[in-house]
Amino acid sequence: MMKRGLFFSFFVGTASAMAVIAVLCFWLVPHGGAIAVALIATIVIAGAAWNAQWMVRSVHRDIATIENAVRSIPESTDSTSGSYRDFNDLHRMVSAKSELVRRTLAEAGESRSELEAMIDSMQDAVVAVDQSGRIRWSNRCMQRLIPEASSRGAVRVGHALVQTIRDPDVLHCVKIALEERTIAERRSTSLTPGRIFEVSASPMPDGGAVAVLHDITRIEQVERIQRDFVANVSHEMRTPLTSITGYVETLLDHEKRLSAQAREFLGTILKNATRMNRLTEDLLAMARAESAEQEMHPVLIRADVLVREAVQSMRGMVQDADAVLEIEETTEAEVIADTDAIVQVLNHLIENGIKYGMARNAERGRVVVSAREVTEPRVGIEFRVRDYGQGIASEHLSRIFERFYRVDKARSRESGGTGLGLAIAHRVVEAHGGVIWAESELNAGTTFIVVLPKAGMKQ
Repeated sequence: MMKRGLFFSFFVGTASAMAVIAVLCFWLVPHGGAIAVALIATIVIAGAAWNAQWMVRSVHRDIATIENAVRSIPESTDSTSGSYRDFNDLHRMVSAKSELVRRTLAEAGESRSELEAMIDSMQDAVVAVDQSGRIRWSNRCMQRLIPEASSRGAVRVGHALVQTIRDPDVLHCVKIALEERTIAERRSTSLTPGRIFEVSASPMPDGGAVAVLHDITRIEQVERIQRDFVANVSHEMRTPLTSITGYVETLLDHEKRLSAQAREFLGTILKNATRMNRLTEDLLAMARAESAEQEMHPVLIRADVLVREAVQSMRGMVQDADAVLEIEETTEAEVIADTDAIVQVLNHLIENGIKYGMARNAERGRVVVSAREVTEPRVGIEFRVRDYGQGIASEHLSRIFERFYRVDKARSRESGGTGLGLAIAHRVVEAHGGVIWAESELNAGTTFIVVLPKAGMKQ
C-alpha cells in the first residue's frame, strides 16, 4: 500500500508537468514563442520540484514517526492513534511486534525471577562460572558459605572463582566440567573446617559450568554413629554368646542324663547362639569395611596364591558339606591387595556357592575357582567363583549385594547365613578399586566375578 501511493503521486505529478510542456511547445513554437515556452517550462518544472520536495518532507515526517515507534520497543505502541497515510500498515506491524517483544521480555523476566528465587531457596550452595572461570552468579547459600570459609570476602560477579574459593576439590570439579564437558563429582573436607561437602560440577550449553555443593556433614555424623553403635554392640555381644555356646556344648558332650527333649532344646540353643555369633562377627566386619578409618595393608601378591589360600582355608567347610571345591585356570600375574581382605572376599563367595550351589538331583555340590588376566570390561585380574546350582533370578541380581538381602529367606536362615557376606565382599572390593558382580542362569548355576586392578596400573 505504501509503495503504490508513492509511485502514484510521483507519476501523476511528473505526467502532468510533461503534458503541459508538450502542449505549449506544440502551440507556441510555430508562432515564435520560444522564450515564452522556456519561461513556462521553467515555471512548470519548479512547481514539480516543489511538489517533489513536499512529498519528501511528508515521507520524512512519517519515517520519523515510525522511528519513534521502533525506539519505543519493548514499550507498547498504540497502533490506532495517528494517521501515517502510506505508512499505516508498517506502523501497525511495528506496533504489534513491539507488543509481542514486550510480552516476551516480561515473561522471560518473570521466569528468571522465579528461577532465581528457587535457586536462592536451595539449601545447597550453587555458583556458575563462564568459559574463563569467572563467576557469573551465585545463590544466597554460596554467598553465606564463602565468608564463613575464608577471609577473602563475598562472592562477586566477574571475579575469578580461583580467587574466591581455594578448595582444590571444588576447583578440580569445575575445571573438568569446563575443559572435558563432563559431570565431575568429589568430596570436599577443606572448604570449611569440620564440614563435608559433596561437590558436583556440570557443563552448561554456553560453555560455562555450574557447581553445586551439598553439605553432608550431618549424614556422615549419623552414619558414623550407626557404625560405632553396631560395632560396639557386636563387640559386647561376643562374650556372652561365647559363654552360652561353651556351656551348651559342655552339657551336650558330658551330661549323660539329659532327656531327648532336653537335648533337642539345647541343640536349638546352640544353633541359634552359633548363628548370632556369626552375625556379630559379620557386623563387625561390615562396620570395618564401611568405615573410612579401616586400615588396609596392601602388598604385591600373585593371583594364583590368593586363590590357593582361599581354597585351602575352606577345606573344613567343604568336608562338612561333602562338596567339591576345584581350582581351574590361574595366572601368576600380580595384584596389590590386602591379602586377608581379598581371601575373606573369596571365602564369602565360595561359602555362598557351597550353601546354595547344589544342583537338583545332585549328590554333591561343586564350586570352581579361577583367575585370569582380562581387558574387558576393564583391564585387571579377574577372579571367578562358579557353582552349578539352581541359579538366581534376574530380578534379584541387582540387589544381592545389599545388606541383609536374601533371595530365599527361609533357606538362608536354615543354612545359617547372615545376609551380610556379599555386602562385605562388595565393600572390600570397592576399597581396592575393583568391581564385583554376578552372572546367573536359572537351573544352570551362578558365577561371581571380581576384577581387581593389575599391579602397576593407575587406579
